[in-house]
Amino acid sequence: MRTIWNGSISFGLVNIPIGLALATQRSDISFRTLHRECGTPIKQKRWCPFHEREVEPEELVKGWEVAKGEFVLVEESDLESVALQRSQSIEILRFVELAEVDPVYFDRTYYLAPAAADAQRRPYVLLLRAMQESGMAAVGKFVLWGKENLCLIRAQGDSLLLELLFFAEDVRAKNEIEEAVSTVDVKKAELQLAQQVIDSLVGEWKIEDFENEYRRDLRAMLEAKVAGEEIARPEPVAETPVIDLMEALRGSVADAQEAKQKPAAKKTKASSSGTGSRRKTPARKSA
Repeated sequence: MRTIWNGSISFGLVNIPIGLALATQRSDISFRTLHRECGTPIKQKRWCPFHEREVEPEELVKGWEVAKGEFVLVEESDLESVALQRSQSIEILRFVELAEVDPVYFDRTYYLAPAAADAQRRPYVLLLRAMQESGMAAVGKFVLWGKENLCLIRAQGDSLLLELLFFAEDVRAKNEIEEAVSTVDVKKAELQLAQQVIDSLVGEWKIEDFENEYRRDLRAMLEAKVAGEEIARPEPVAETPVIDLMEALRGSVADAQEAKQKPAAKKTKASSSGTGSRRKTPARKSA
């Protein structure tokens, strides 16, 4: 596995060699901005509106805005005075119950890869097994790309994962939401119907069951354009009428029950057709 950072996990006198590898990668489709007339990609320029000219890289400096339109210039030497020392170790500060850590603090996930040598893998596996049996996770700090990072190390299957965490000051308070919710009472009948809606949609967690439909349709549209096919324009979406809450809940329960019955009906129909040969539906020709 390709790693972007190599170091170790340290707690007490234990030192575990590890490598940090990306666990997630967006598969979104990206676009370039082109000049419509010639199809040439547009270049972004560093432009100073005061001098009305393009600025060269050596003329640039960082600035911290202390008030609207007022900046303090920050030189590289200023930043060096508070720069963190490069670290090759993730220092574990505390072990906590994984269930206590709110996912709102999760920023980005990395895999922790064990060392290549068999002898150096033993402490990795030891920590993994201990965390699996205890249900605990490790909170630590380390320096990556010149920044101090708070992290959470947890077990997932037979691997250790590292979650970059937001600090407390990075997560916005939700007091306004909680105050607004506290002023509203719900009726018992409404709560029972809402619970029925939830129960009707309960299922197993399988990430493979969920597809990014927009990404799929976007790729299909782009492939159709490359092939020179005409792109069908969608019909305008009608506005959803405002209906009574109880009526909406009852309708949601009915829709969920109907959706559950459809797969069962298809299965019964398929089994009654026997084991004879199936007629293939001819592919529809494109216009």
